[in-house]
Amino acid sequence: MEEHEPNWKSQADIDVIKKRAQMMQNIRAFFDARNVLEVETPLLSAFSSTEPNLHSFSTAYQNKNYYLNTSPEYAMKRLLAQYRQPIFQICKSFRVDELGPNHNPEFTLLEWYRPGFTLVQLMQELEQLLAVISFQPVNIQRKSYQSLFEQYAGFNPHTTSAKQCRQCALEHQIEIPVGLDSDIDEWLGWLFTQLVLPAIKKDQFSIVYDFPKSQCALAKLHKNQDDIVVAARFELFFGDLELANAFHELTDAEEQEKRFREENKKRSDLGLHVSDLDTNFLAALEHGLPECAGIAMGLDRLLMLLSSKNKLSDVLSFPWQTC
Repeated sequence: MEEHEPNWKSQADIDVIKKRAQMMQNIRAFFDARNVLEVETPLLSAFSSTEPNLHSFSTAYQNKNYYLNTSPEYAMKRLLAQYRQPIFQICKSFRVDELGPNHNPEFTLLEWYRPGFTLVQLMQELEQLLAVISFQPVNIQRKSYQSLFEQYAGFNPHTTSAKQCRQCALEHQIEIPVGLDSDIDEWLGWLFTQLVLPAIKKDQFSIVYDFPKSQCALAKLHKNQDDIVVAARFELFFGDLELANAFHELTDAEEQEKRFREENKKRSDLGLHVSDLDTNFLAALEHGLPECAGIAMGLDRLLMLLSSKNKLSDVLSFPWQTC
């Protein structure tokens, strides 16, 4: 029987590999010129993610479970609490069930934190960084979550109901997944991906800001121009492709622990593994995290755009199928 040749060659061509190397050099030069310190934190943690939609890879060492990080956020904030200076990191992160043309279970993140920055200042710095990486001026369209829903769905997402969301889906002939009942966050998330994002210009960077307060994650809450409490966070997209997620970072340890417990309850209700609370991270918040803005950006997806590739595997030396 004839044996098949092992799939040992990289799927990324040499030009892409060189472009990745140049991108990394440009990022480091950008932050070095701004006195932002590069740091390195562990990929393994004794604590897994509590977010219901994130699932951590697990391993064991000396009869104890450890987890590959879904992002370096908690460890970087521990450094922020101790040294209180701007930092950045380029590292691998890992998420179970992240698979598809725009996903790989192992991926490269750029994450940075700016003490004293507002979200607007972070948006400006992000725009400057993208210009350096892409070698051309970058103009990012900025739209609030509310304005996009009002424009394309016809209602205010911060005051809507599940019934109104269902009616909107029917009017726009959007398929309604089985089990999508009265959870307003699930409805908004579905309409955001199926109706709002597809309406955004395909060839343009966009920032969406002021998400619903129920989607605050690790962000502070504030009031928008209509005096509605919203999450102080934004996301960067190119067309409907998500590239980055940013927060005006929550500094309240008590509130953070409350959110962790609420997320764990959702995990329990869904029959998922309930995570231990990251006591190291909570202790750092209790010590005192400086007022800051932070952002995580997927570099593989950004490289895919810059290289005019159609799927993530084209810019990875060895995607998961060939590891």
